[in-house]
Amino acid sequence: MTSPPIRLLLADVDGTLVTDDKVLTAAAAGVVRDLRQAGIALAITSSRPPRGLRMLIEPLVLQTPLAGLNGGLYVKPDLSVIECHTLDPAAAKQAIALLMGEGLDVWIYTQTDWLVRDATAPHVAREAWILQFEPSVVPAFTEAHLANAVKIVGVSDDLDLVAACERRVRSVLGDAGSAARSNPYFLDLTHPQANKGAVVLTLSRTLGIPPARIATIGDMPNDVMMFRESGLAIAMGNASDEVKAQARHVTASNEAG
Repeated sequence: MTSPPIRLLLADVDGTLVTDDKVLTAAAAGVVRDLRQAGIALAITSSRPPRGLRMLIEPLVLQTPLAGLNGGLYVKPDLSVIECHTLDPAAAKQAIALLMGEGLDVWIYTQTDWLVRDATAPHVAREAWILQFEPSVVPAFTEAHLANAVKIVGVSDDLDLVAACERRVRSVLGDAGSAARSNPYFLDLTHPQANKGAVVLTLSRTLGIPPARIATIGDMPNDVMMFRESGLAIAMGNASDEVKAQARHVTASNEAG
């Protein structure tokens, strides 16, 4: 039995659409143009906040909703908000205590802000360069911050610790949150309905395209969730074997032309 034709490609950004230097190549933009001419639309989803995706909107001629913060915040191409999923404040507080207790640095993304406690902490400067805006530095996370948290990030260069914290957060929070690594050194915690699998289903409803006619492409463990909900799953060549095993096809690396 043949598969139904694909009408939408849902793509991850970092490690997928852009190079390791965060460059959208002419070749990648050309592929998107070719897809559009073939009647296949493009949508993007990312662990980045929508504000950190704005540089891709014009060169990719995006007309579909952008799913930022792993589906925690949906915006139109003009960045006006469509839908926002904030964490339960009690779950957010519990997760932050757990991550800090394990020695991870913690960031909070709200609908409008990126909050850190130390601008000199590991990965803050590079993240600011990637997103093209600076974080707001706060001495501590307040109840107001927790009430507006769309995504919490645990950060550490101890990659085994990050992986272990992913398992522990899932065990402790259960259905109160969605935990997945968007990078070997980033553990993202979002609302239970804010994950890339839910992005597939949300765009399916919004755009009137059945999941079976949506293809997904990505490179990280948090992309596996969208693989499972789509009709065609493609892993990047730079993905781990763990991620590749969950996809139907494996393509070239994000650095390959």
